[in-house]
Amino acid sequence: MSEIRYVRGDATAPQGKGVKLIGHVCNDIGGWGKGFVLALSRRWPEPEAAYRRWHRERAKNDFDLGAAQFVQVGPYVWVANMVGQRGIRTGSKGVPVRYEAIDSALAAVAGKALELGASVHLPRIGCGLAGGKWSRIEPLIAERLTARGIDVTVYDHD
Repeated sequence: MSEIRYVRGDATAPQGKGVKLIGHVCNDIGGWGKGFVLALSRRWPEPEAAYRRWHRERAKNDFDLGAAQFVQVGPYVWVANMVGQRGIRTGSKGVPVRYEAIDSALAAVAGKALELGASVHLPRIGCGLAGGKWSRIEPLIAERLTARGIDVTVYDHD
């Protein structure tokens, strides 16, 4: 079992050799405009365009909490749009993060990473605008990814 590696840096500029899969959490209402997605959109237009199309055509596809969409943005770089938060605001039902949805999406990410022979690169998913706790998310990453031998790097932005 590998360990999660923590580094300071930008998850949109993943470190290391080989194929890299950058994962991040999206909401289930089609919103893209705050948080880590802005850094993604500054670097590549494809993840946002694919997410918006996925949401717009959701009646005919698998868009839902727990789903993951994989978008190739370079010869050796992919982005995983993981639907892991309900809505965008904290309200009477609590914070938007949905741990079980992140868990399901991470299982899909593991499958894709193994298929591609890729390492996985993440900001602290679900802990920003989604309002989640890293102490709940880190074990999901360990169980779904590192326990399967997938190298994972988590980036803390300066």
